[in-house]
Amino acid sequence: MELIREVLSFFIRDRFYINNLEVKVRKTISVKEAWEIFNRYNKEPFHRQHAETVALVMRWFAEDQGFGEESDYWAVVGLLHDIDFEEYPQEHCRKAPELLRANNLGDDVIRAVVSHGYGITVDVRPEHQMEKILYAADELTGLIWAVALMRPSKSVADLETKSVRKKFKTLNFAAGCSREVISQGAVALGWELDFLIEKTIEAMRFWEKNRELA
Repeated sequence: MELIREVLSFFIRDRFYINNLEVKVRKTISVKEAWEIFNRYNKEPFHRQHAETVALVMRWFAEDQGFGEESDYWAVVGLLHDIDFEEYPQEHCRKAPELLRANNLGDDVIRAVVSHGYGITVDVRPEHQMEKILYAADELTGLIWAVALMRPSKSVADLETKSVRKKFKTLNFAAGCSREVISQGAVALGWELDFLIEKTIEAMRFWEKNRELA
């Protein structure tokens, strides 16, 4: 009975304690609410499109990786991952915790968001599958979209892995998309680079068909 009470209290409260350390747990938040929060700090159309792209890419990956019940949560993290970038580019992933806490987001969301800056601006290593995918796919979505825009269709619908792989090797193309981070993300996931690219292209096809935020 005591165990049942503890489990119930975990879900009822938005905080629990481990060794007297207060830990704020996940609060229910919709993708729409997350979009409203993101837009308070981000006005540039490019940043909004990127946030939307990563949100829907993360939703697709949640389903693909067997976390379908958490697809909204993955999408929320994807949507908020760059919440601080437009206003605080020099403090990227370091300012995010303050902004997220100000909007009552839990420590789990904060950790997931911050972890995508691992090795660049923070030392929070991606651990959960969702964090690893965010780390790997964030930069890769930019590269894939840049390649797609060069095609007559300007779409990922007919984009092939080999086309992205070719541009991956051309370092002055979409130079802002870190090949090192993408490669490290693939390693963290235990995936071949081509497999990561193929999966992310599929995820971006889902984005193209299901854009719901912009």
